[in-house]
Amino acid sequence: MSRWVVIYPVYINSKKTLAEGRRISTSKACENPTVVEIGDCCQYLKLPCAIELDKVYSRDNMQRGRVRVQLKREDESLVNPAVPSRKVLMMRVAELVGKLQSRHRKPEPTASTSGSAAPAGKSGKGGKKKR
Repeated sequence: MSRWVVIYPVYINSKKTLAEGRRISTSKACENPTVVEIGDCCQYLKLPCAIELDKVYSRDNMQRGRVRVQLKREDESLVNPAVPSRKVLMMRVAELVGKLQSRHRKPEPTASTSGSAAPAGKSGKGGKKKR
């Protein structure tokens, strides 16, 4: 029997608490990972994986998607000896997601757009009227 493990993005999300489903420490976790990023990291680690976008995390129905990863072959030998367990897999994937180039490009444009969009949000009158 081949051994496939499931990784939900919540498991390695530093923004979530242990009660919300995080499985590794916040210092090793990454911020808001996606199933596509997790899948890319598994391919980089040369682990067979399958992205299932239609699945939801049971504790939070708003979290869509999960990744199935094969750790062991039919003969119980490891696919990648550097990743012997699901805990090690989660830590390696979280480390790699933080290093992805797509992660480093995203913050730059949002910083310039949020700076110009913030003053525009203050237009219009608001608050209570004095009597």
